[in-house]
Amino acid sequence: MHAQEQAITSEGELRGRFDEPSARALAKDVGRLDEMCVRLIAASPFVVIGSADARGRADVSPRGGPPGFVTVLDEGHLAIPDATGNNRLDTFANVIAGGRVGLLFLIPGRDTTLRVNGRAWVSAEPSLLERLPAVGKPPRAAIVVAAEEVYAHCPKAFIRARLWDPASWPDPATLPSSAEVTRAHLGDPALTVEEIEATERESLRHRLA
Repeated sequence: MHAQEQAITSEGELRGRFDEPSARALAKDVGRLDEMCVRLIAASPFVVIGSADARGRADVSPRGGPPGFVTVLDEGHLAIPDATGNNRLDTFANVIAGGRVGLLFLIPGRDTTLRVNGRAWVSAEPSLLERLPAVGKPPRAAIVVAAEEVYAHCPKAFIRARLWDPASWPDPATLPSSAEVTRAHLGDPALTVEEIEATERESLRHRLA
């Protein structure tokens, strides 16, 4: 059943179905980028950015680079440089429109993550960009985040998913390739999988640097 009239419509109704959060769960939000957070961010080569536009339409986008590509500017702020992509600029546009982001930092092999939520803006200030590492190329803009909520997230999701356990990974042969997905989603019968694969190889060759 997917009818919206069956939706829970109040936080009170929702919380009535669950236990109260523990004091430890509430207290772990440090609200700043302390030494532990700095060390975790410096080790993270991957962050997921949640944002929304002015109409509240949500988006989640991955960002990757060498460990520490996200720079902690001070205990209240961090900056994420741009990297070569598809130039849709969805996340940048959402930050300009909505002014907030949620970040989830991942470290390979580590089950706990770091969450940072707060106000955000896009900057092309030269003095800022000079402080940021190049992810394949010098950044042309960056997302600056003023941290408001900062806390380590428990490992349950990763343990349940067995995310880092190669024995749990699906056989690639049972899944559609990237090119097959692209062909299906573009809906252009004139495109072949081989043509899309060639375009993907070319893109990776020239757009990672």
